[in-house]
Amino acid sequence: MKYSEKDFPLQKETYQIIGICMEIHRILGKGLLEIVYKDAIEYEFKNKNIPYQREKKYEVEYKGIILPHYFFADFVVFDKIILEVKSKKGIVDKHYSWVINYLGISKCPLGLIVNFGENSLVTKRVIL
Repeated sequence: MKYSEKDFPLQKETYQIIGICMEIHRILGKGLLEIVYKDAIEYEFKNKNIPYQREKKYEVEYKGIILPHYFFADFVVFDKIILEVKSKKGIVDKHYSWVINYLGISKCPLGLIVNFGENSLVTKRVIL
């Protein structure tokens, strides 16, 4: 079955990000702190000239005011993809909820959750 860009937006960029994460997982293995994987991802993004922002802050506007609480996305890559990094046993509903919130606020079309806490890298796409 052939999937279209509509079914899986930003395929080329997504595969590039997942490839980087797979290499990091192969080299570092599972179970380190999330911050270590984020540092390795940032190194690879810089090395490969991939545009990104780390710990991007998103404010929430409500009726013309900015609310006092805000979100930090782990990475925004290519100005279009929210990348959330986990190092836990499994991806749970709250991880999806966070990414859905980030997508709604950021207007990015795609979110990726990558989990380094398993024997193999686990990735999930979130599309609104």
